[in-house]
Amino acid sequence: MLLSDFDFPLPEDLIATRPASPRSAARLLVAEGACLTDAVVRDLPDWLRPGDRLVLNDTRVIPARLSGLRHRHGAQGDTAAQIELTLLEPRPGGLWAALVKPLKKLREGETVVLSDELSATLAGREDGQGLFRFNLTGEDFDAALARAGAMPLPPYIAAKRPADEQDKTDYQTVWARHSGAVAAPTASLHFDAPLLAALEAHGVSFTHVTLHVGAGTFLPVKVEDVTTHRMHGEWGEVTAPAAAEIAATKAAGGRVIPVGTTALRLIETAARDSGQVVPWQGVTDIFIYPGFTFRAADALMTNFHLPKSTLMMLVAAFMGKARIDRVYAHALAERYRFFSYGDASLLIP
Repeated sequence: MLLSDFDFPLPEDLIATRPASPRSAARLLVAEGACLTDAVVRDLPDWLRPGDRLVLNDTRVIPARLSGLRHRHGAQGDTAAQIELTLLEPRPGGLWAALVKPLKKLREGETVVLSDELSATLAGREDGQGLFRFNLTGEDFDAALARAGAMPLPPYIAAKRPADEQDKTDYQTVWARHSGAVAAPTASLHFDAPLLAALEAHGVSFTHVTLHVGAGTFLPVKVEDVTTHRMHGEWGEVTAPAAAEIAATKAAGGRVIPVGTTALRLIETAARDSGQVVPWQGVTDIFIYPGFTFRAADALMTNFHLPKSTLMMLVAAFMGKARIDRVYAHALAERYRFFSYGDASLLIP
């Protein structure tokens, strides 16, 4: 199974840099068996049945991009250097791992002033990343970060424009609850209050799980034999009530439909040992590619993914390689918008 098997030509102008407005006005390509239907996200109740359950990732994206100054007093006088931080994940002992530009300009023990209230001191280095201790913790840290930070837009958007205040709303789901992600569960960005109300009125239920999406989701696959690729780890939790809701839906004949690959990866992790979703908490590095046996998900709502990405491999595993190739050929021909702020697909094997 070669990396080139998951490549396709993508016109640059199909990469969305802003989301549809309202959220549920995005296009929806429904792939049910061999049938492809062009729809709109607000039509989702037409494609779901009473008794179906949507599994929603309630992680909250933190404004993880920070810019500040490092001041140094030396024999040659005072110097300052601009330092950019992208927070990656909290570490034991109150530290944060972060990407640093430029890391070589920072010495251990030096402090970067990020705002009038927020600063970070370099406590160590690890795998090309910096380990930082902030001057604030808890709710004080969260509040200061919200004021000083920018949303960590994916590289393919950030290359076209900087993040702005609008992204703090656009790049967050309406049900975001638990802070910790540095990338959004993007299929969930299509949901707004009217759509949720319409789904509920139709008899569709919701279960919340948490997977803190990491920056590793954007890392390229660098091996030609994809089966040798090692996935990054991400922290997640399926609570006992969430597992019970999913089990009840299965028992009643309803379908379990994760919204996004993050929710799918998490519930498949929780079902890996027993064959059914059980309460689970920890770091998952599950890698789903063709040949994987799905135990939890009956359908999947997801955006359109990067060529040669692990997410392309996941949807190929879910639908079958030939079928997903047809889905993407149709999406390209019909000029669906791609990636985080793009349009959606509903994949029903």
